[in-house]
Amino acid sequence: MRNNTLPASRKKGPSWRKKLNAWLHLWLGLASGIIVLIVSVTGCLFVFQKEISEWVHHDTMFVTPLPQATLPVSVLQEKAQTALGKEFPIKGTYAYQDRDRAWEFMTYAQGDEHAWTIFGTTAYYKIAYVNPYTGAVTTVRDMKKDFFVIVKYMHWSLLLNDKVGQPIVGWSTFIFVILLITGLILWWPKKWNKKSREQSFKIKWSGKFKRINYDLHNVLGFYAMTVALVIALTGMVWAFKWFQTTVYVVASRSVTPPQHKQVTSDTLALPLADIHPVDVAYTAAVKQFPTAKRIGIWGSGPENTATLRLSVYWGKETFYDRDDLQFDKHSGKLLLHETSKDRNAGEKLIGMNYDIHVGAIAGLPGKILAFFASLICASLPVTGFLVWWNKGKKEKKTSKQHHRRVHQHEAVGN
Repeated sequence: MRNNTLPASRKKGPSWRKKLNAWLHLWLGLASGIIVLIVSVTGCLFVFQKEISEWVHHDTMFVTPLPQATLPVSVLQEKAQTALGKEFPIKGTYAYQDRDRAWEFMTYAQGDEHAWTIFGTTAYYKIAYVNPYTGAVTTVRDMKKDFFVIVKYMHWSLLLNDKVGQPIVGWSTFIFVILLITGLILWWPKKWNKKSREQSFKIKWSGKFKRINYDLHNVLGFYAMTVALVIALTGMVWAFKWFQTTVYVVASRSVTPPQHKQVTSDTLALPLADIHPVDVAYTAAVKQFPTAKRIGIWGSGPENTATLRLSVYWGKETFYDRDDLQFDKHSGKLLLHETSKDRNAGEKLIGMNYDIHVGAIAGLPGKILAFFASLICASLPVTGFLVWWNKGKKEKKTSKQHHRRVHQHEAVGN
């Protein structure tokens, strides 16, 4: 005999909003999972690239300090240029104030802009390391083949041409931001009691694999959300011009682009006889800022009116906290000095973007935080996929068991 009676009442299911939220979280996660995994893993690797590189290349990046003063910048540039070759003109120099550091002389040029990968769009990228006391070149590194540079470009554009890879990474990051928001909605307990708090904030390590995997996705995702959101949003600043403009406008409360004083070198100035202008500029910067950690010196360009630019960095690793100086390329005369006070809030925030993105703005604790947040972000596509996969298997099994019971019930009824 068949049982045709229906239950008096049915449990009310989730609302359409919750269903839509769950649907978005699932399918957006599946669509962007591979890219999020790659970007998160490479970001995780890159966080400590400075420490690892200095350990691996210690013999070439560090020197034995000598009691005498360092050689003039112009002399060291000549030594580096000889080692690099005349066909690779130096574009930038990092002069470290720590006496045990080799100075870095960088050369870079863009390649074929239509190439598919960054290896084609980058013609060359090299760094010559020079002992500032003796002028000896410790090594010339081909950065195009450097492990962490490749990691950075994979993180930046999946090793593809920026025009192709950047939008892919950017929109995947945008989707990841949506996933963080929808994930928080799914995580939020219906009732705040002891049981729900334990399920939401603790991983049940004594549970079966499915439960542990679910907790790893659910609980770790919640703990990493704030830092992950900051990392994702700072990544979007580079990926989308419209987003960078939005950040600038919100921070500066102005839609007007920043205006800065423009200076040029004096084409009528007589060249110095006994000293190179770059040496005059560097000596003046060191004298004015004796506690600076490093000084960047950038090429002045071929135009006679172009200026010699120096950046004085106050942090060993950060870039936002700096003074920018411009000197006459012919006489070495200081033409312009800009500090953080000369930048509006929008410029300051955009200038901090890299240091925030890698956690360096908060020192070692910030980098550790960025590392673990990136590691958790890398795990989310994997644990999320397993949650979906196991759920599908469970539904299939439940469906088969249901059909079996129906057939058994019909057989008994007949």
